[in-house]
Amino acid sequence: MPDTNRKVALEEIDDSRIALQTFFKIAGVWHLSVDEQIKLLGKPPRSSFFKWKKDGGDLTQDTLERISHIISIYKCLRILFTDQDVADAWVKRPNQAPFLGGASALDFMTQDGFVASIYEVRRYLDAQRGG
Repeated sequence: MPDTNRKVALEEIDDSRIALQTFFKIAGVWHLSVDEQIKLLGKPPRSSFFKWKKDGGDLTQDTLERISHIISIYKCLRILFTDQDVADAWVKRPNQAPFLGGASALDFMTQDGFVASIYEVRRYLDAQRGG
């Protein structure tokens, strides 16, 4: 009888590795500092962050959700802006969206450490693109 628990664990490792690789690519495109990346990931210990960056690792459901929203934000921006440089710079630019109040999306997403802040930016961008 096959060990289905082992298969699930291996799939989760692959999902975590792919999620982290994608997150770090987006972080590079957005020119995020280490501190900004750590905040977006839910403030893991610095040692865990650098291990993830080097070798991957197991992620909590919260961290996977955060990365999922970041990937969706990245995709939305690529849809909304034909100029990739504008799309990539958007997260750091001051924004007049009512819930941002002149702050950048990045500042909003990293100010309190809640995944809900990242989700709020995703939801806003989804609405802007008609999704």
